[in-house]
Amino acid sequence: MKRRSFIKKSALAASSPFITTGLIARSLSEKSISAKEFNLNYAPHFGMFKHNAGEDLLDQLQFMYDHGFRSMEDNGMKNRTVDMQTKIAKKMSRLGMDMGVFVAHKIYWREPNLTSGDKALRKEFVANINDSVEVAKRVNAKWMTVVPGYVDLRKEMAYQTTNVVEALRLACEVLEPHGLVMVLEPLNWWANHAGQFLTEIPQAYEICRAVDSPSCKILFDIYHQQISEGNLIPNIDKAWSEIGYFQIGDNPGRKEPTTGEINYLNVFKHIYNKGFKGIMGMEHGNSKQGKDGEFAVIEAYRKVDNF
Repeated sequence: MKRRSFIKKSALAASSPFITTGLIARSLSEKSISAKEFNLNYAPHFGMFKHNAGEDLLDQLQFMYDHGFRSMEDNGMKNRTVDMQTKIAKKMSRLGMDMGVFVAHKIYWREPNLTSGDKALRKEFVANINDSVEVAKRVNAKWMTVVPGYVDLRKEMAYQTTNVVEALRLACEVLEPHGLVMVLEPLNWWANHAGQFLTEIPQAYEICRAVDSPSCKILFDIYHQQISEGNLIPNIDKAWSEIGYFQIGDNPGRKEPTTGEINYLNVFKHIYNKGFKGIMGMEHGNSKQGKDGEFAVIEAYRKVDNF
């Protein structure tokens, strides 16, 4: 190796304590998108950058940080071992990263649970929330995802809504003393989750207002809501007081922004201008495979965060 090249590489390594050896070896064009933080607090998930960062979860966290991300969400966090949860939390704490949502309970995809009013199923749900408190403490999380489950075709919607509200109030009694927040996620029927009770933002807003607790807010998944009802910016404004968290995905395809019909530049700019300081979960796939596809995700976020 030439002396001049060696000195330049040594200086780069010394000045960048969080950049891994693999990152140093990348091209200048790749490193040029790696350091700057984003305007909004986007949160990738494990596996999104595995071709560049490797399979190790802690290395993936490091890669996220090195490329400007300051949060991470993990739907499956509750199913990880206590040892792994602890390691993830320590790594994120050292990097100064925030933990996004994890799924708080067993979700019923094909049969009613909270909508039914069944006392045994309600008890199961509250027990799941209790268990999630311990996980949240361990991983330094504030938010957890709740999906009320399948519709009960034997009951009018008003009765189902009342049953859901009563179950959520019990969950809030568990969460409030710890300052934790469950975020209710409306899901679309037409592409992914036919039969789910909670589908639209006005419905989630009504439920949150009825529960009337700081521990019950809305998870506004932009992908799902584009399919279910559209009207994204007006619904963000109307439901603003009850929105605690956002998730992202373009439509069709549920891939990164710029791959579909949603004008994410305008949507993100609107959320930013409203002063949102929370987490924006990147709950989508990559439109392209491999290392180049992973960098395409980062470049897409740079493009729609450019305001």
